Amino acid sequence: MDERLKKQLEFILEIDKEKSIYRQTHISGYTRNENDAEHAWHMAVMAYLLKEYSNEEIDISRVMIMCLIHDVVEIDAGDTYAYDTEGLKTQKAREDAAKERIYSILPDDQKSELQKIFDEFEENKSPEARFAHSMDNLQPLLLNNSNNGEDWRKHGVTSAQIYKRQTKTKDGSHKLYELTDELIQENIKKGNIIN
Repeated sequence: MDERLKKQLEFILEIDKEKSIYRQTHISGYTRNENDAEHAWHMAVMAYLLKEYSNEEIDISRVMIMCLIHDVVEIDAGDTYAYDTEGLKTQKAREDAAKERIYSILPDDQKSELQKIFDEFEENKSPEARFAHSMDNLQPLLLNNSNNGEDWRKHGVTSAQIYKRQTKTKDGSHKLYELTDELIQENIKKGNIIN
């Protein structure tokens, strides 16, 4: 086996570990926590289906690969809950170290390419990154809504926290932000979100 293929296969097996990184969000039906790989797959499918709602023209294949790789770093860094103020303080440093280790498994050209896509997502400046962030925010919100706000109630999440997070949804899609606003308001009325 040549060295390039060997590195690619090693990376493919390494990212299989993403299936063992569990998030705070539960899958619909509230039977178990969602894992990072499921979250990424769900986001990528959502991006394809909802691309017409992007505020700007986007390269949907780039958005989808962003969705698929954005949490690979959590293999080393762990999942940081969106409303964990202490965890968020160290998230970037943990994820930067993980990005270097994990993507270094690949051949140099692919390492560089995927790190650029990861950084583009993190910087949130391109139309593709803004739309991918919309998916990253909308996906757990949809799951929380489908589960009658169980995770929001469990963690005592406030409407201010959710709205702050959803500003990135608005940057990527005004239409999908309107949907999130409707869902947040419904869950405030139900008592699932602290107002």
